[in-house]
Amino acid sequence: MRILVAADGSWVRNQVRSALVGPDQEVIEVTRGQDVREAVKHYEPDLVILDMQIANMGGVATAIDLHLEASFDRLPHVPVLLLLDREHDRFLAKRAAVQAALVKPVDPGTLRRTVKQLVGDPVPT
Repeated sequence: MRILVAADGSWVRNQVRSALVGPDQEVIEVTRGQDVREAVKHYEPDLVILDMQIANMGGVATAIDLHLEASFDRLPHVPVLLLLDREHDRFLAKRAAVQAALVKPVDPGTLRRTVKQLVGDPVPT
């Protein structure tokens, strides 16, 4: 399974990577929302995890961009997990039509279960 993580905070990328690393798992990292589209095109990930706050193009805008590109068949459809700053941001996740949203800091077990639900592949526990 290939997972693309977009976050400018190294602690967020580290948290996701450490929770999901395992055999047959590849975690690709980008630090800018504007780089997500090209990374999806190049790596064809099974899942995209977006931090709510990404340098110069936040997670919501990036999720909407991915959906628009997929709707025009310029990118494959990829499930998106949005990492929220606070519980009240769930309405933004709903507006962005992401498949799942979790509030940071994310419990590793919750993250693994959510990823498994989204992609259906085994995730290390």
